Amino acid sequence: MNEDDSLERYGLRPEGDDLEEVRGLLRAHTERERRAQGDGDTLLMRLCCVQLFNAGHLDDVLLVWGAKTASMDAFCSIDVQLLCGAGLSETRAHLAAQDGPEAAAALRRVDECDEAGDFESFTAEEWSARYADHYA
Repeated sequence: MNEDDSLERYGLRPEGDDLEEVRGLLRAHTERERRAQGDGDTLLMRLCCVQLFNAGHLDDVLLVWGAKTASMDAFCSIDVQLLCGAGLSETRAHLAAQDGPEAAAALRRVDECDEAGDFESFTAEEWSARYADHYA
């Protein structure tokens, strides 16, 4: 499945079992991309992250972070804002409550980007609309 197929099948706001399929796609392509840059489809990975962002589940934050950190291409392709579909403060609190180096690294990155102004006037609704325009 590529980006166009996923967009046609799931749209930008998948629900229920479709969300599980999107998570599975993201996991599979993240694993491929970690093995060798270019083996995963980073455009599809970004779309999966947008779809998960629109769902706004905090349990997906580290999945999105894993995809973002799979390679340099993925890191550049997947916006840090895609970690924050549930909201910036909610994502920060969620990451701060998690154990492990991945959560700490994700929180550090969110904080760095916030300090740099990347979250100025951030709302999940606004970013969702931006992605809707992008994929229209």
